[in-house]
Amino acid sequence: MRRKGSSKGINVGIEQQTRQKILEHLSSDYTEAIRDPLWQNIYLTPALKKLISLGEFQKLAGIRQLGPAYLVYPGATHTRLNHSLGVFHLAKRIIRHISVDRRSPPVSLEGVKAFLCASLLHDLGHFPYTHSFKDLPLLDHEVLTGRLVMTPPFQRVLREDVGVEPYVVAAIVDEGMDHHNNGEILFFRRILSGVLDPDKLDYLNRDAFFCGVPYGIQDTDFFIDKIIPTASALALDERGLGSVESLLFAKYQMYRSVYWHRTVRIATAMIKKAVLLGLTENDLDQEALYGLDDAGFYRTLAIRERSYYQLARMVFERRLLKTAFECPFDPRLHKQATDLNARMDLENRIASILREEYDTGIEPWEVILDIPEPISFEVDLLIYRNDSFSPFATSGSVFSTSVVEGFTRSLRKVRLFLPPGIARTAAPYIPEIMTSLFGE
Repeated sequence: MRRKGSSKGINVGIEQQTRQKILEHLSSDYTEAIRDPLWQNIYLTPALKKLISLGEFQKLAGIRQLGPAYLVYPGATHTRLNHSLGVFHLAKRIIRHISVDRRSPPVSLEGVKAFLCASLLHDLGHFPYTHSFKDLPLLDHEVLTGRLVMTPPFQRVLREDVGVEPYVVAAIVDEGMDHHNNGEILFFRRILSGVLDPDKLDYLNRDAFFCGVPYGIQDTDFFIDKIIPTASALALDERGLGSVESLLFAKYQMYRSVYWHRTVRIATAMIKKAVLLGLTENDLDQEALYGLDDAGFYRTLAIRERSYYQLARMVFERRLLKTAFECPFDPRLHKQATDLNARMDLENRIASILREEYDTGIEPWEVILDIPEPISFEVDLLIYRNDSFSPFATSGSVFSTSVVEGFTRSLRKVRLFLPPGIARTAAPYIPEIMTSLFGE
């Protein structure tokens, strides 16, 4: 007869054996070194080396991580491939750290391998020119990543060489896929995309490094060391509270100085409008835009004859529109313009006024209203202090809800972009035109 409590003891023993297997795998099987300017050596297994040799992954080397930011920061030519390797590297370090923590929920070796593959492949379906395609009527890049992971080349390597189920890898990245009540998928999703995620830790550090700015640099070693696993997500020891504050402020600074720099916004908006008009007028097919790198995207638009494609060609040649008007975003006044179709109607009205009342000869496609999407400063995080967990909002941090909302308000600007000559000649009339459209 089995003694009372022996079943629990067996389960604990199995869990300990699994943890040991995971640690041995992380310590011994990653023998293939890749040099990285940010993290130095990034180690892969031979199977993962085979995975990154596939053509669709190598295509990421042709997609700049920051799109047109190189127009402002010439060093910002690092790629999605660099970033993907960096995310994998940090994901591996996080997994190793939480694997030795007894508070971590039980996970399998196969689940860990699938998570690391997901971190490596998470940007597989990313568009060129970074967020120029954001808000357009296209599939999310996570969905495209899931599709690619499920194609034969990746399925074969994942199953036969890595030893994981491709569907699990795809489902960790694409949260729209059914998780089939698989707790590991849910747990690993929260690690890959959360407050303390390896994606954010890599891109803030990497983008700052290549742009030559100090804002995004984080004390990554200390940060990871203070992570505490819980059943649902990752929490942080209270001693790491300053690291979260540094992360939040770094994100704000990087948006202010790099991601939403005025020149970057102009170039991004020009490409977005060219693509939007092409899709709206059925001159561009959605499927033709999937799987392109920067060079492929340039070729796709360069051969087209519609006049509005000049916007994209102008970006490639660094002939940009100019800011003719700027004001803080006001949800009460500008909400209508957050819809892309309504925004195009407003742009057409502005073009009509400038053409008919001020004899500018401007074309509708030359008028662009730019309104950045809402930005999220994730603070949905638990802080561990005095043997219990409490929300970040009650931690005493200076980053209160109102401060974070203030960050967002200060970053969002409504801007009107026009051709340089017209921006100068129409400058006296623009405020009145904008007031007539949006009110006081």
